[in-house]
Amino acid sequence: MDFKNRDIISINDFSKEELLFVLKAARQMEQKPKSNLLRGKILATLFFEPSTRTRLSFTSAMEQLNGQVIGFANADSTSTQKGESLWDTVKMTDQYADIIVIRHPLEGSARLAAEAASIPVINAGDGSNQHPTQTMLDLYTIQKTKDKLENLHVGFVGDLKYGRTVHSLAIALSHFNPTFYFIAPDALQM
Repeated sequence: MDFKNRDIISINDFSKEELLFVLKAARQMEQKPKSNLLRGKILATLFFEPSTRTRLSFTSAMEQLNGQVIGFANADSTSTQKGESLWDTVKMTDQYADIIVIRHPLEGSARLAAEAASIPVINAGDGSNQHPTQTMLDLYTIQKTKDKLENLHVGFVGDLKYGRTVHSLAIALSHFNPTFYFIAPDALQM
């Protein structure tokens, strides 16, 4: 499967076979890291809302693979404060990087960024909508600890209404014949 130049916006964009391919590649990378895989490549991190873990995990991964990182962790320091649109920010960033990771408080912002960019865009969370890379990590962790993804009983507890990680993971796991249990107060049910 060829993932070169592919956006990662929604877990809905991935088939079961594609998810399994990504998990297999992750396992191979974990066993035999390729430290020069991204040498000469630049990742732009556009974080319009705070996220320490997600931003640092992308930065760390890129640097461990010998790539470089540019970007911002606070939209207050960008030209959006002077009225620059998200589209314009992405178009400008597109000229400086090989790939963009975006986190934004508005649902659909990652899809808009992908439409504006000529380089691949990765959604690191857009409002309460999607967080596909967290889902891929969750799938990998489940597969690694349970040694399977098929026919699992999975409980989701907490904020099911607004929790983007819950939405993405439920969609991804639905490929593997699960039994789901959703546990939340009425106000936070899906």
